[in-house]
Amino acid sequence: MSKTFKLNDGNEIPALGFGVFQVPADGSTKEAVLTALKAGYRHIDTAVAYFNEQEVGEAIRESGVPRDEIWVTSKLWFQDYKYEDAKKALDLSFRKLGLEYIDLYLLHQPYGPVEEAWQALEEAKQAGKVRSIGVSNMTPKLYQKYVPHFNEKPAVDQVEFNPYFQQKELRQLLAKDDVVLEAWAPLGQGDQGLLSEPLLQKLAQKYEKNVGQIILRFEHQEGVIVFPKSVHAERIKTNQEIFDFTLNSAEMDAIRALDKGHGRHDPDAPGVEEMLRQYDVHAND
Repeated sequence: MSKTFKLNDGNEIPALGFGVFQVPADGSTKEAVLTALKAGYRHIDTAVAYFNEQEVGEAIRESGVPRDEIWVTSKLWFQDYKYEDAKKALDLSFRKLGLEYIDLYLLHQPYGPVEEAWQALEEAKQAGKVRSIGVSNMTPKLYQKYVPHFNEKPAVDQVEFNPYFQQKELRQLLAKDDVVLEAWAPLGQGDQGLLSEPLLQKLAQKYEKNVGQIILRFEHQEGVIVFPKSVHAERIKTNQEIFDFTLNSAEMDAIRALDKGHGRHDPDAPGVEEMLRQYDVHAND
């Protein structure tokens, strides 16, 4: 199976990336990204709200890897969704990353003046500043509320996804628009129940892999883009070693049966938008 997926805008995105959510901007992000690039990763996922875009950019410049070989994703925080604010926030992302273009830019949360922010992203894409644009944390309900009003369909929807939460309804919806699902928390954010699941442990033994590799392989075969996060060099290395084996159809079906149909985060739940609004991404600008 290919190590890239084709997006609905024609761009090829690496199927496996490296996420830097909750990696501090105290040198840790730069070090982790340098380690990932050295290990062979070519897809880095950051966001304005992660406060570490600058260190991601520094690592890319210092890595020696040609810029056109690295896929970089960042995300706009929803306090900046008004049209003019979105344009300014995009420019700030470029300055912090120190890049001439960004490969993928997402709307991080599906609240507020979403359509104004999307217009700013569409224009950035038309201007060649951003190659692909997408959304994040859009449930079926939120997707149907906003996306029909967009001029251009998103290339991806980045949402919580792992064997315990397989987003079946959302994936049917995305498939109609040829939108690729990207998984945050692809390993369940360290969910010990998931990591000690007997089926996954048995498959790990069979394929001489760890449970994380079995999970990531399952997700890859489901056509999902994954970016496991780690600051440990050995785990960074092993998380990408998922292309030398294939789960058979019975094994895939068995893992599909682990789905519980819900995750830890519900963007539709009352109070979620209000809670996230407390988060000021410009406090340190």
